[in-house]
Amino acid sequence: MAGYSGGRKLICPGLAALETVKVWHGPKFLEHPKADAGIVEGNPVHEENTRIALMAGCDFIVNVCIDGARRVTWLGAGDMIEAWERGVAFCRDVVRAGVPAACDVVVTSCAGYPLDTTWYQAIKGLTGALPIVKQGGTIVLAASLSEGLGSPEFQKLLRENPDLQAFKKKILETEYFIMDQWQLEELCKVLSKCKVKVVTNGLSPETLKQCCVESSPSIEQAVAESLTEYGDAAKLAVIPKGPYVLPYIAA
Repeated sequence: MAGYSGGRKLICPGLAALETVKVWHGPKFLEHPKADAGIVEGNPVHEENTRIALMAGCDFIVNVCIDGARRVTWLGAGDMIEAWERGVAFCRDVVRAGVPAACDVVVTSCAGYPLDTTWYQAIKGLTGALPIVKQGGTIVLAASLSEGLGSPEFQKLLRENPDLQAFKKKILETEYFIMDQWQLEELCKVLSKCKVKVVTNGLSPETLKQCCVESSPSIEQAVAESLTEYGDAAKLAVIPKGPYVLPYIAA
């Protein structure tokens, strides 16, 4: 939601108190259309945590970019803003991938262990695919979910909010706040645009239904069902490592 990691995020949320995170990761910021991956200009989440980091006095950073094998591909040190912006420029050139048109079906993952061990984390794979999926389309997500749903707070959120539309209304119109609610808010964004089919051995179909998504026994079956629904002319995209790619519609 802050556009890119690193830099000012080491201060907020890295060192920030819960009172700050509650506001910074609250709906006031997250519902903004530019509070999204890969967006810096006009992103209020990025602007706010930069302001907080400057207030805290952060004036020197060391950041790195890494590849799939965890090898360092870029290193930058220096002014918190300038060094970070150079890292963003390098990263953007590597991770952006364009498609010619929006897709009916997007098959993706949360990039495997350890990023897909919980449903909380796996939602990041879904949000990463949103820019290229059609309204009313389907995202097929493969994830181990070997550690279940996530934190106790996140599990409580799911139990207390079976109706996601009511949850969205609650967080926008009341003082309701539970730690980790921002990830459920992100799931609301996904499900307002498309359906989700999840392939996993970590959670039962019943539990996934409680998460407002469908279960599928295999990627092949999920894709076949989706192509049957959308027809022979359906467009399909595959993002093998969801959170590490910034897909966009090139046209």
